[in-house]
Amino acid sequence: MIDVDTPLRLLAGVGVTFLMGLERSRRIPSVGARTFGMIGLAGATAALTSVHYGGADPALLGRVLQGVLMGVGFVGAGVIMHRACRQSLHGVTTAAAIWVAALVGFAAGLADWPLLVGAAVLSILLLMLPEPLQAGGRSKAAPRADQGG
Repeated sequence: MIDVDTPLRLLAGVGVTFLMGLERSRRIPSVGARTFGMIGLAGATAALTSVHYGGADPALLGRVLQGVLMGVGFVGAGVIMHRACRQSLHGVTTAAAIWVAALVGFAAGLADWPLLVGAAVLSILLLMLPEPLQAGGRSKAAPRADQGG
């Protein structure tokens, strides 16, 4: 009998995080859908490996999850550091989205479909927020009160 569960979990991890990456790459082309898809695949693979070889040991699953979060934290830090060359802090939202993508992939690997769908939908909605709404309602062209304009 063919196991379709494992490929389905991996595909879900890649597919959903790829969509997150498509949304993020509309504004930040340097970190795109492929990167997000790979991070989702890594999360799903880590969860599946833990479940397949560790059984129902929650301590092992917790350690694997900690490892995934630490590892993907370095990817996120790289995004922030790479963009910090511009003398202002950029890339924090992308770094946070990368972290969420790893967790969404992990949820896919565990076949926690409600968590996967909920986190993915909320992530994509947050990434779709327009810039003026993110900046507290100010558009980039509107002068601030403290600028005398």
